[in-house]
Amino acid sequence: MKKFFQEFKEFISRGSVMDLAVGVIIGSAFTAIVTALVENIINPLIELLTGGGVDASGLNITINGIAFNFGDFIGAVINFILVALIIFLMIKTINNMRKKEKPPETERDCPYCKMKISKEATKCPYCTADVEPETTPAPESGRKAPATRRRLG
Repeated sequence: MKKFFQEFKEFISRGSVMDLAVGVIIGSAFTAIVTALVENIINPLIELLTGGGVDASGLNITINGIAFNFGDFIGAVINFILVALIIFLMIKTINNMRKKEKPPETERDCPYCKMKISKEATKCPYCTADVEPETTPAPESGRKAPATRRRLG
């Protein structure tokens, strides 16, 4: 039994399990935000545009005394589509913001073998050719960029 609890302790303390737990917690909080957005902003806008909205919750079929409330199902499907659309638009916006934040390039092509090398490299590690390091532009603070070393020989 002691070995079982030791294995369980190792399993539960793995990073992937903790990441999953954090993801579930953040996901439930995010779901609450999106649900509030759909219920309090999107649905009233739909009601405003359609002149009172469409309430499908009263739609049902009764067969042999058993009621099939397909109106509630239709409402849940519509709510799901709206939530999925809002999440898609939010993720798309976040991805577009990340694309704009490009890190500065630190590599260039070797002029001889065309392999990627560091901008500061003075010798290509692939073809061993001597190359001139690229100078970096001066920062906008008015300070000059550090001088590059030139190889003699």
